[in-house]
Amino acid sequence: MSFDFVGRVSSANQLKQSLDISTQRTRAIADRVARATALQQGFSLPDTPNGVGSTESGPIDIEAEMVSLADEQIRYEATAKLLAKAYQSMRNALKGA
Repeated sequence: MSFDFVGRVSSANQLKQSLDISTQRTRAIADRVARATALQQGFSLPDTPNGVGSTESGPIDIEAEMVSLADEQIRYEATAKLLAKAYQSMRNALKGA
C-alpha cells in the first residue's frame, strides 16, 4: 500500500503532524516547569524580577504552565482518537472493497 494513498483519502497526515507538534509543545512546557522547579523549593516562585526565568519573559508561572500542559494533553488525546478513527475508516474501506 502506498503512503500517498493515505494522504489523499484521509486527514491522517495532518493528524500525525498535529501529534508531532503537540509532542514538541509538551516537551517545551515540561522543560520550563523543570527549570522553574529546579531553582526553587516546591512550586512557590518569588515575586522579584530576579526570579526564575529569563530576563525577557520574567518569572515562570507554574500554575499557568500546568494549565497549558493539561490543555495540550487533552488536545493530544483527542487528536490521537481522531487518527485512530481515520485509520479504522481506511481499514473498513479496504475490507469492503
